[in-house]
Amino acid sequence: MDNQTIEPEQYDSLRRALTLMSGKWKLEILWLLYHGKYRFGELKRAIPGVTQHMLTVQLRELEADGLITRTVFAEVPPRVEYAMTTATKELEPTILSLLAWWEEFGKSAGACQPAPVPPAHGNRSTRQS
Repeated sequence: MDNQTIEPEQYDSLRRALTLMSGKWKLEILWLLYHGKYRFGELKRAIPGVTQHMLTVQLRELEADGLITRTVFAEVPPRVEYAMTTATKELEPTILSLLAWWEEFGKSAGACQPAPVPPAHGNRSTRQS
């Protein structure tokens, strides 16, 4: 197959989509939220190595980009929950395709180490707090 000349505007949408999700912790955050709602402390405990500052920055960026929602409950002490938006939930086929790709080809990449499995905690959306 001959190489084709590809102009930047031909992949501009892909570049913008990937930019929204790029960041050291964003994909892990989205992966966890794919499984249900999380509170800040739960996310921090579920992502080894993330600092409070970086988690805050990444959550703010994801919220500003419309990929997650942040719900503040008027309680004492205050409770905040993070969840995927409806639009972000539409990424499910992409997530499943990526997982299938990993199962077939990714493990042969050698140096890649799989991310830790999120803790089993059931569906967060039905949680009573």
